[in-house]
Amino acid sequence: MLKPLHDYVVLEKVKEEVKTESGIILTTKEAKDEPSLGKVVAVGPGKTEDGKLISIELKKGEKVIYKKYSGTDVTYKKEDYLLISADDILAVVED
Repeated sequence: MLKPLHDYVVLEKVKEEVKTESGIILTTKEAKDEPSLGKVVAVGPGKTEDGKLISIELKKGEKVIYKKYSGTDVTYKKEDYLLISADDILAVVED
């Protein structure tokens, strides 16, 4: 398992089906943009500022929205993940 360091978070990208108004499902090549929605897989301990550890307010399993074009794509044990700074996560999705 990947264990992020500092204020990094490991995300699994959530792929959503993109449908036209008539109900046709588009493939990822035809879709305009890849959604910036991910599921938290692992959370680092946080970052240190002025000698104090500031923890990350995320939990494993939460769905989050992150900044487009941020983070680093990583493949581990044939699974694709996104390693991203906690600062690039914009919101938690509450269903």
